[in-house]
Amino acid sequence: MPRKIGILTGGGDCPGLNPAIRGAVIQALDLGYECWGLEEGWKGLIEGNARKLTLSDVEGIVGQGGTILGTSRTNPFKKEKGVEKALESLKSLGLYSLIAMGGEDTLGVAQRLYAEHQVKVVGVPKTMDNDLSATDYTFGFDTATTIAVDAAEKLIDTGKSHRRVMVLEVMGREAGWVALFTGMAAGADYIAIPEKPFDETEMLEQIKVAYQRKKHALVVVSEALKFPKSASNGNVIPEKDDFGHTLLKEQGTGDTVAKMIEKGTGIETRAAVIGHIQRGGKPTLFDRMLATRVGMKSAQMTHAGQFGRMAAMRGSEIIDVSLKEAAGTLKKVSKDWIIAAQTLCAKRETVSR
Repeated sequence: MPRKIGILTGGGDCPGLNPAIRGAVIQALDLGYECWGLEEGWKGLIEGNARKLTLSDVEGIVGQGGTILGTSRTNPFKKEKGVEKALESLKSLGLYSLIAMGGEDTLGVAQRLYAEHQVKVVGVPKTMDNDLSATDYTFGFDTATTIAVDAAEKLIDTGKSHRRVMVLEVMGREAGWVALFTGMAAGADYIAIPEKPFDETEMLEQIKVAYQRKKHALVVVSEALKFPKSASNGNVIPEKDDFGHTLLKEQGTGDTVAKMIEKGTGIETRAAVIGHIQRGGKPTLFDRMLATRVGMKSAQMTHAGQFGRMAAMRGSEIIDVSLKEAAGTLKKVSKDWIIAAQTLCAKRETVSR
Protein backbone atom coordinates (compact mmCIF):
# COMPACT_ATOMS: atom_id res chain seq x y z
CA MET A 1 0.00 0.00 0.00
CA PRO A 2 1.46 3.44 -0.96
CA ARG A 3 2.29 5.97 1.72
CA LYS A 4 -0.16 8.86 2.10
CA ILE A 5 0.87 12.51 1.92
CA GLY A 6 -1.44 15.18 3.30
CA ILE A 7 -1.50 18.54 1.48
CA LEU A 8 -2.97 21.74 2.92
CA THR A 9 -3.15 25.41 1.98
CA GLY A 10 -3.33 27.88 4.87
CA GLY A 11 -3.63 31.63 5.41
CA GLY A 12 -4.80 34.09 2.78
CA ASP A 13 -5.49 32.70 -0.67
CA CYS A 14 -3.51 33.84 -3.68
CA PRO A 15 -3.00 32.93 -7.33
CA GLY A 16 -0.58 30.03 -7.65
CA LEU A 17 -1.94 27.70 -4.99
CA ASN A 18 -3.66 25.45 -7.49
CA PRO A 19 -0.56 25.11 -9.70
CA ALA A 20 1.43 24.27 -6.55
CA ILE A 21 -1.09 21.61 -5.53
CA ARG A 22 -0.97 20.21 -9.05
CA GLY A 23 2.82 20.10 -9.10
CA ALA A 24 3.02 18.40 -5.71
CA VAL A 25 0.35 15.80 -6.51
CA ILE A 26 1.66 14.85 -9.95
CA GLN A 27 5.23 14.54 -8.66
CA ALA A 28 4.11 12.57 -5.59
CA LEU A 29 2.02 10.18 -7.70
CA ASP A 30 5.01 9.65 -9.97
CA LEU A 31 7.10 8.76 -6.90
CA GLY A 32 4.53 6.22 -5.76
CA TYR A 33 2.63 8.13 -3.07
CA GLU A 34 -1.06 8.67 -2.48
CA CYS A 35 -2.17 12.28 -1.90
CA TRP A 36 -4.90 13.54 0.41
CA GLY A 37 -6.07 17.13 0.50
CA LEU A 38 -6.87 18.62 3.90
CA GLU A 39 -9.77 21.06 3.68
CA GLU A 40 -9.36 24.68 4.87
CA GLY A 41 -5.76 24.57 6.05
CA TRP A 42 -4.90 23.54 9.60
CA LYS A 43 -8.62 23.50 10.37
CA GLY A 44 -8.93 20.43 8.14
CA LEU A 45 -6.19 18.63 10.03
CA ILE A 46 -7.76 19.44 13.39
CA GLU A 47 -11.14 18.14 12.21
CA GLY A 48 -9.75 15.23 10.19
CA ASN A 49 -11.45 16.58 7.07
CA ALA A 50 -9.61 15.25 4.03
CA ARG A 51 -10.25 13.88 0.55
CA LYS A 52 -8.17 11.86 -1.84
CA LEU A 53 -6.52 13.79 -4.67
CA THR A 54 -6.18 12.01 -7.99
CA LEU A 55 -4.67 13.05 -11.30
CA SER A 56 -8.11 13.96 -12.60
CA ASP A 57 -8.60 16.29 -9.63
CA VAL A 58 -5.52 18.37 -10.37
CA GLU A 59 -4.51 18.11 -14.02
CA GLY A 60 -6.78 20.96 -15.13
CA ILE A 61 -6.23 23.48 -12.33
CA VAL A 62 -2.92 25.08 -13.34
CA GLY A 63 -4.65 28.24 -14.58
CA GLN A 64 -7.22 28.58 -11.80
CA GLY A 65 -7.03 31.16 -9.05
CA GLY A 66 -7.71 30.39 -5.39
CA THR A 67 -7.28 26.92 -3.93
CA ILE A 68 -9.38 23.81 -4.53
CA LEU A 69 -8.66 22.76 -0.94
CA GLY A 70 -10.03 25.90 0.69
CA THR A 71 -8.11 27.83 3.32
CA SER A 72 -8.39 29.45 6.75
CA ARG A 73 -6.28 31.33 9.27
CA THR A 74 -6.73 28.62 11.90
CA ASN A 75 -3.84 28.15 14.32
CA PRO A 76 -3.86 24.74 16.07
CA PHE A 77 -1.75 26.17 18.89
CA LYS A 78 -4.50 28.71 19.66
CA LYS A 79 -7.39 26.24 19.68
CA GLU A 80 -8.39 24.13 22.67
CA LYS A 81 -6.71 20.74 22.15
CA GLY A 82 -5.98 21.86 18.60
CA VAL A 83 -2.55 20.29 18.42
CA GLU A 84 -3.75 17.12 20.11
CA LYS A 85 -6.59 16.78 17.59
CA ALA A 86 -4.24 17.48 14.68
CA LEU A 87 -1.87 14.74 15.79
CA GLU A 88 -4.79 12.34 16.21
CA SER A 89 -5.96 13.12 12.67
CA LEU A 90 -2.52 12.36 11.29
CA LYS A 91 -2.83 8.86 12.77
CA SER A 92 -6.48 8.24 11.94
CA LEU A 93 -6.01 9.37 8.32
CA GLY A 94 -2.86 7.28 8.06
CA LEU A 95 -0.76 10.20 6.80
CA TYR A 96 2.95 9.55 6.47
CA SER A 97 3.79 13.26 6.08
CA LEU A 98 2.43 16.73 5.35
CA ILE A 99 3.05 19.35 2.69
CA ALA A 100 2.02 22.75 4.09
CA MET A 101 1.59 25.59 1.60
CA GLY A 102 1.44 29.03 3.14
CA GLY A 103 3.12 32.14 4.45
CA GLU A 104 4.89 32.84 7.72
CA ASP A 105 1.90 31.82 9.86
CA THR A 106 1.15 28.51 8.17
CA LEU A 107 4.83 27.64 7.98
CA GLY A 108 5.35 28.78 11.57
CA VAL A 109 2.82 26.16 12.66
CA ALA A 110 4.57 23.59 10.46
CA GLN A 111 7.89 24.41 12.08
CA ARG A 112 6.48 24.03 15.60
CA LEU A 113 4.80 20.72 14.76
CA TYR A 114 8.10 19.47 13.37
CA ALA A 115 10.26 20.75 16.25
CA GLU A 116 7.91 19.97 19.14
CA HIS A 117 6.03 16.91 17.90
CA GLN A 118 8.31 15.43 15.23
CA VAL A 119 5.66 15.73 12.52
CA LYS A 120 7.12 14.96 9.10
CA VAL A 121 6.35 18.18 7.28
CA VAL A 122 7.66 20.05 4.24
CA GLY A 123 6.84 23.70 3.49
CA VAL A 124 5.90 25.52 0.28
CA PRO A 125 6.24 29.35 0.27
CA LYS A 126 3.03 31.12 -0.65
CA THR A 127 2.12 34.74 -0.06
CA MET A 128 1.19 37.70 -2.22
CA ASP A 129 3.07 39.85 0.31
CA ASN A 130 6.48 38.40 -0.73
CA ASP A 131 7.60 38.73 2.89
CA LEU A 132 8.99 35.24 3.53
CA SER A 133 12.67 35.04 4.37
CA ALA A 134 14.94 32.45 2.73
CA THR A 135 13.28 32.69 -0.70
CA ASP A 136 13.76 35.35 -3.35
CA TYR A 137 10.11 35.33 -4.36
CA THR A 138 6.87 33.73 -3.23
CA PHE A 139 4.18 32.79 -5.70
CA GLY A 140 1.14 35.03 -5.61
CA PHE A 141 3.22 38.19 -5.47
CA ASP A 142 3.71 38.60 -9.20
CA THR A 143 0.02 38.17 -9.98
CA ALA A 144 -1.13 40.46 -7.17
CA THR A 145 1.30 43.19 -8.19
CA THR A 146 0.41 42.86 -11.86
CA ILE A 147 -3.24 43.40 -10.92
CA ALA A 148 -2.28 46.42 -8.79
CA VAL A 149 -0.22 47.96 -11.61
CA ASP A 150 -3.19 47.63 -13.95
CA ALA A 151 -5.38 49.41 -11.39
CA ALA A 152 -2.76 52.15 -10.92
CA GLU A 153 -2.57 52.81 -14.65
CA LYS A 154 -6.35 53.10 -14.84
CA LEU A 155 -6.26 55.63 -11.99
CA ILE A 156 -3.64 57.64 -13.86
CA ASP A 157 -6.02 57.82 -16.84
CA THR A 158 -8.87 59.23 -14.77
CA GLY A 159 -6.50 61.49 -12.83
CA LYS A 160 -5.33 63.04 -16.10
CA SER A 161 -8.90 63.52 -17.27
CA HIS A 162 -10.10 65.26 -14.10
CA ARG A 163 -6.80 66.97 -13.13
CA ARG A 164 -6.77 65.10 -9.83
CA VAL A 165 -4.38 63.38 -7.49
CA MET A 166 -5.21 59.69 -7.25
CA VAL A 167 -4.30 57.50 -4.26
CA LEU A 168 -4.16 53.72 -4.61
CA GLU A 169 -4.14 51.59 -1.46
CA VAL A 170 -2.76 48.08 -1.93
CA MET A 171 -2.41 45.03 0.30
CA GLY A 172 0.83 43.58 1.64
CA ARG A 173 0.32 43.49 5.38
CA GLU A 174 3.44 44.53 7.35
CA ALA A 175 5.76 44.51 4.31
CA GLY A 176 5.75 47.10 1.55
CA TRP A 177 6.79 44.95 -1.41
CA VAL A 178 3.43 45.13 -3.21
CA ALA A 179 3.21 48.91 -2.85
CA LEU A 180 6.86 49.38 -3.82
CA PHE A 181 6.72 47.28 -6.99
CA THR A 182 3.32 48.70 -7.96
CA GLY A 183 4.47 52.28 -7.55
CA MET A 184 7.77 51.81 -9.34
CA ALA A 185 6.21 49.91 -12.25
CA ALA A 186 3.26 52.29 -12.68
CA GLY A 187 5.30 55.51 -12.40
CA ALA A 188 3.88 56.76 -9.11
CA ASP A 189 4.87 60.19 -7.84
CA TYR A 190 5.03 59.00 -4.23
CA ILE A 191 5.16 55.57 -2.60
CA ALA A 192 4.39 55.12 1.09
CA ILE A 193 5.39 51.86 2.78
CA PRO A 194 5.70 50.66 6.39
CA GLU A 195 9.50 50.30 6.19
CA LYS A 196 10.01 54.04 5.66
CA PRO A 197 8.78 56.53 8.29
CA PHE A 198 5.86 58.44 6.85
CA ASP A 199 6.74 62.07 6.09
CA GLU A 200 3.65 64.10 5.25
CA THR A 201 5.64 67.21 4.36
CA GLU A 202 7.84 65.31 1.94
CA MET A 203 4.82 63.72 0.30
CA LEU A 204 3.00 67.01 -0.13
CA GLU A 205 6.06 68.69 -1.66
CA GLN A 206 6.51 65.91 -4.20
CA ILE A 207 2.83 65.94 -5.10
CA LYS A 208 2.81 69.72 -5.60
CA VAL A 209 5.80 69.59 -7.94
CA ALA A 210 4.42 66.62 -9.91
CA TYR A 211 1.01 68.26 -10.23
CA GLN A 212 2.51 71.57 -11.36
CA ARG A 213 4.39 69.73 -14.09
CA LYS A 214 1.62 67.48 -15.45
CA LYS A 215 -1.69 68.43 -13.77
CA HIS A 216 -2.18 65.03 -12.13
CA ALA A 217 -0.33 62.72 -9.75
CA LEU A 218 -0.43 59.18 -8.41
CA VAL A 219 0.33 58.03 -4.87
CA VAL A 220 0.59 54.33 -3.95
CA VAL A 221 0.28 53.42 -0.27
CA SER A 222 0.56 50.16 1.63
CA GLU A 223 -2.42 49.16 3.77
CA ALA A 224 -0.19 48.86 6.87
CA LEU A 225 1.36 52.32 6.57
CA LYS A 226 2.05 53.73 10.02
CA PHE A 227 0.86 57.28 10.69
CA PRO A 228 1.72 59.67 13.50
CA LYS A 229 -0.89 59.38 16.27
CA SER A 230 -2.41 62.72 15.30
CA ALA A 231 -3.33 61.32 11.87
CA SER A 232 -4.79 57.98 12.98
CA ASN A 233 -8.03 56.98 14.63
CA GLY A 234 -6.94 56.26 18.17
CA ASN A 235 -10.44 55.16 19.21
CA VAL A 236 -10.42 52.04 17.05
CA ILE A 237 -9.41 48.85 18.87
CA PRO A 238 -7.83 46.66 16.19
CA GLU A 239 -9.19 43.16 15.66
CA LYS A 240 -6.59 40.39 15.51
CA ASP A 241 -6.48 36.91 13.98
CA ASP A 242 -5.34 33.57 15.45
CA PHE A 243 -1.73 34.50 14.81
CA GLY A 244 -1.88 37.87 16.56
CA HIS A 245 -1.85 39.95 13.39
CA THR A 246 -3.94 43.10 13.24
CA LEU A 247 -6.72 42.82 10.68
CA LEU A 248 -6.34 45.84 8.42
CA LYS A 249 -9.84 45.85 6.95
CA GLU A 250 -10.86 49.03 8.82
CA GLN A 251 -7.55 50.87 8.49
CA GLY A 252 -8.64 53.37 5.84
CA THR A 253 -5.04 54.13 4.87
CA GLY A 254 -5.80 55.38 1.37
CA ASP A 255 -8.61 57.67 2.53
CA THR A 256 -6.40 59.11 5.27
CA VAL A 257 -3.63 59.92 2.78
CA ALA A 258 -6.10 61.39 0.29
CA LYS A 259 -7.51 63.73 2.94
CA MET A 260 -3.98 64.83 3.88
CA ILE A 261 -3.18 65.65 0.26
CA GLU A 262 -6.39 67.55 -0.42
CA LYS A 263 -6.03 69.55 2.78
CA GLY A 264 -2.32 70.24 2.31
CA THR A 265 -2.38 71.11 -1.40
CA GLY A 266 -5.92 72.20 -2.21
CA ILE A 267 -5.92 69.74 -5.12
CA GLU A 268 -8.95 67.50 -5.58
CA THR A 269 -7.91 64.00 -4.53
CA ARG A 270 -9.56 60.60 -4.73
CA ALA A 271 -8.64 57.26 -3.13
CA ALA A 272 -9.23 53.74 -4.39
CA VAL A 273 -8.80 50.43 -2.57
CA ILE A 274 -8.54 47.27 -4.68
CA GLY A 275 -8.29 45.00 -1.64
CA HIS A 276 -9.07 41.33 -2.22
CA ILE A 277 -9.24 41.77 -5.99
CA GLN A 278 -5.45 41.32 -5.76
CA ARG A 279 -5.91 37.81 -4.38
CA GLY A 280 -8.08 36.39 -7.15
CA GLY A 281 -7.84 35.61 -10.81
CA LYS A 282 -5.62 33.50 -13.00
CA PRO A 283 -1.96 33.33 -11.94
CA THR A 284 0.60 34.95 -14.21
CA LEU A 285 3.10 32.82 -16.12
CA PHE A 286 5.78 33.58 -13.51
CA ASP A 287 3.54 32.46 -10.64
CA ARG A 288 2.38 29.35 -12.49
CA MET A 289 5.96 28.27 -13.09
CA LEU A 290 7.25 29.16 -9.61
CA ALA A 291 4.30 27.46 -7.89
CA THR A 292 4.65 24.37 -10.04
CA ARG A 293 8.37 24.11 -9.33
CA VAL A 294 8.13 24.51 -5.55
CA GLY A 295 5.14 22.14 -5.48
CA MET A 296 7.13 19.47 -7.30
CA LYS A 297 10.15 20.14 -5.09
CA SER A 298 8.07 19.59 -1.94
CA ALA A 299 7.15 16.07 -3.12
CA GLN A 300 10.78 15.37 -3.98
CA MET A 301 11.85 16.58 -0.52
CA THR A 302 9.24 14.33 1.07
CA HIS A 303 10.58 11.36 -0.85
CA ALA A 304 14.14 12.23 0.24
CA GLY A 305 13.10 12.59 3.90
CA GLN A 306 14.00 16.28 4.03
CA PHE A 307 11.47 17.21 6.69
CA GLY A 308 11.38 20.46 8.65
CA ARG A 309 12.43 22.23 5.47
CA MET A 310 10.88 24.43 2.78
CA ALA A 311 11.22 24.64 -0.98
CA ALA A 312 12.69 28.03 -1.90
CA MET A 313 13.74 30.05 -4.92
CA ARG A 314 17.33 31.30 -4.98
CA GLY A 315 18.26 32.94 -8.24
CA SER A 316 16.90 30.59 -10.89
CA GLU A 317 17.22 27.48 -8.72
CA ILE A 318 14.69 25.76 -6.45
CA ILE A 319 16.47 24.60 -3.30
CA ASP A 320 15.52 23.47 0.21
CA VAL A 321 15.99 25.63 3.32
CA SER A 322 15.05 25.14 6.95
CA LEU A 323 11.53 26.06 8.02
CA LYS A 324 13.03 27.80 11.02
CA GLU A 325 14.96 30.14 8.74
CA ALA A 326 12.00 30.69 6.44
CA ALA A 327 9.42 31.50 9.12
CA GLY A 328 11.74 33.14 11.63
CA THR A 329 11.69 36.75 10.42
CA LEU A 330 9.71 38.78 7.91
CA LYS A 331 11.47 39.90 4.75
CA LYS A 332 11.01 43.66 4.73
CA VAL A 333 11.80 46.13 1.96
CA SER A 334 15.53 46.82 2.09
CA LYS A 335 17.29 50.17 1.99
CA ASP A 336 18.52 49.79 -1.59
CA TRP A 337 14.97 49.30 -2.83
CA ILE A 338 13.79 52.35 -0.86
CA ILE A 339 16.57 54.45 -2.40
CA ALA A 340 15.63 53.24 -5.90
CA ALA A 341 11.99 54.19 -5.34
CA GLN A 342 12.95 57.60 -3.97
CA THR A 343 15.10 58.26 -7.03
CA LEU A 344 12.22 57.47 -9.39
CA CYS A 345 9.70 59.50 -7.40
CA ALA A 346 11.95 62.43 -6.48
CA LYS A 347 10.41 65.84 -7.09
CA ARG A 348 11.76 67.44 -10.27
CA GLU A 349 11.07 70.78 -11.82
CA THR A 350 10.34 70.97 -15.56
CA VAL A 351 13.66 70.71 -17.42
CA SER A 352 14.37 73.27 -20.13
CA ARG A 353 16.00 71.94 -23.31
